[in-house]
Amino acid sequence: MTKYYLTVLILTCLLSCATPNRIVEKPIVFDAQRMALTKAYLQDRYGLQGESAEIVPKMIVLHWTVIPTLEKSFEAFKNATLPDWRPDIESVSGLNVSAHFLVDRNGKIHRLMPETTMARHVIGLNHCAIGIENVGGTEALPLTKKQLRANIFLVRYLAEKYDIDYVIGHHEYQRFEGHPLWLEVDEGYRTEKTDPGDEFMKKVRAATKKYNFKSIPEK
Repeated sequence: MTKYYLTVLILTCLLSCATPNRIVEKPIVFDAQRMALTKAYLQDRYGLQGESAEIVPKMIVLHWTVIPTLEKSFEAFKNATLPDWRPDIESVSGLNVSAHFLVDRNGKIHRLMPETTMARHVIGLNHCAIGIENVGGTEALPLTKKQLRANIFLVRYLAEKYDIDYVIGHHEYQRFEGHPLWLEVDEGYRTEKTDPGDEFMKKVRAATKKYNFKSIPEK
């Protein structure tokens, strides 16, 4: 095999391997209203006051949307204020829920907002957590192997960029009550979560064990 064809083969392999994990920019609305609501959330819920909505990531939280398509999931996060169908958490703040990444069922990764800007995706920990949402998650639409691979890629990618201590599933967030990272001021503000489940987290943790993430607190 000539040097030219060997080079072409290597480049083709590298491109084909990288393509499934390419991060596509798909920004949600982050206007003056969302910025104001985000800063108010940091102050009111966590007692953190500042001129920006920046966070220092110490944690990655994995989620599912329970919404069947990418576009419908994106629409749920897109606007600055909560939609009418979320009255359960509107009394706490009008800031819409969101995440930093949204992974489609084919494994394609979309970045919705900067990783160091606060997103509302996990009670008590938004001030230090990067959120990864996965399309689907219902019994009829369980998370896919391609989504699992994409989540593993993202955890590795983020662990190389930031000083990440914990990788958790949304269903594990209440185990941080009483932990130094936990800042929620309202003892009555909790929601029960099941996403993305123990089996999904077990596989992600096994594939990223070289980063020596800390064990989550026992309850």
